Amino acid sequence: MSSLTDTRGHLWSTDFLPELRLGLENLRAHKLRSLLTMLGMIFGVAAVVAMLSIGAGAQQEVMSFIEQLGVRNLIIEAKEAPDGQTLQKVRKLSSGLSFQDLRIIRTNLDGISAASPRKRFTPSKLLPRPLSTDLPVVYGVTPSYKTIANLQVASGRFFDEAETTAAAPVAVLGEAATATLFGADDPVGKFVKVNDQWFRVIGVAGPQLTVQSDVAGLPAQDRNNLIYVPLYSSVFRLEDGQSAQKDEIDGIYLQMNQGADITGAAALIRGILDVAHRGAGDFTIVSPAELLAEQRRTQRIFEMVMVAIASISLLVGGIGIMNIMLASVLERTREIGVRRAIGARQRDVVRQFLIETTIISLTGGVAGILLGVGLSQLIGVLAGWSTIVTTGSIVLAFGVSVFIGIVFGLYPAVRASRLDPVKALHYE
Repeated sequence: MSSLTDTRGHLWSTDFLPELRLGLENLRAHKLRSLLTMLGMIFGVAAVVAMLSIGAGAQQEVMSFIEQLGVRNLIIEAKEAPDGQTLQKVRKLSSGLSFQDLRIIRTNLDGISAASPRKRFTPSKLLPRPLSTDLPVVYGVTPSYKTIANLQVASGRFFDEAETTAAAPVAVLGEAATATLFGADDPVGKFVKVNDQWFRVIGVAGPQLTVQSDVAGLPAQDRNNLIYVPLYSSVFRLEDGQSAQKDEIDGIYLQMNQGADITGAAALIRGILDVAHRGAGDFTIVSPAELLAEQRRTQRIFEMVMVAIASISLLVGGIGIMNIMLASVLERTREIGVRRAIGARQRDVVRQFLIETTIISLTGGVAGILLGVGLSQLIGVLAGWSTIVTTGSIVLAFGVSVFIGIVFGLYPAVRASRLDPVKALHYE
């Protein structure tokens, strides 16, 4: 058994290694032509890696944001009317989201583990004076919001039920709101004035993921540039007095029990609110679990489309390899005739040309991966996009490049092996 293994290894080295050396010498003898042949593979692989990294980065950012929303959560958002005339029509049917809606939902829907209404507005006056023009948004919520939104408190604490019931003038600042109002100073224990009411800062929230565009009914908003206060604070009563057209609340957050039917719960809530609002269509229901599943399906489709588009470059590279190898067959006709005359078999000639195409594909694939990684990082820096180079994209691009190189090199190799040795020796 040992002698058989040694014999096979010896045959492999005596057959393959000289042909590999010969292939490298042939490619080195035509450096410029070999480089130009590789360019198609290099750019094709780089395009696959770069495009998939951009897609993966964009999708990962959105999916992380959706996961942060909570796959067991349901979010009901009041839908803002585009103009006053539309708002008047809606108000004839519905007065908007209200605490009554929340009570009806809790009565008719089983499996709710936590719930919080929400009311928000952008203040017209703030003290300390903000360091930027992007004013923080005030969120009036209940303590349950912290659990539902998986909100981490970096320092201090969140307000409790007693403070909410008593409408205590306390506030928790988001990370960006802290930087805008207090710079690098610790705000806990200090005061912030929202319009005409003072709030004592009792905590600072940890960082939250944010997306730059609307996501299925959720408006784009910097979730770090927020001021959380008890929902029943007098500042909201003053706000309500300014417009009778405003909803009583503009959002409802629900967290369902583990194992609850999220899709069924969303459908039931939609039916309840459609009846209560007389079909006004002044709300949207966001189910992060459904969004996550849809986003994953979209990502798979996006990846397939990107691979298909980028593979065109690889296909062009494969055609280039075939053209060059066919030209090489003509140039080396006498060489092929000599090899056949001294005993080389057809499969030896096929192997020789396939080794050369494989070297071109492998080298082009490695160079393309390096170029693709560099391009993705450059795009990330210049465009400010999130890019992620995945192992799957590298393996896919490299595998396809080698496969195309071998497939397109097979025809020239077979054609070379079928040359008549006698005619090949007399070829000029």
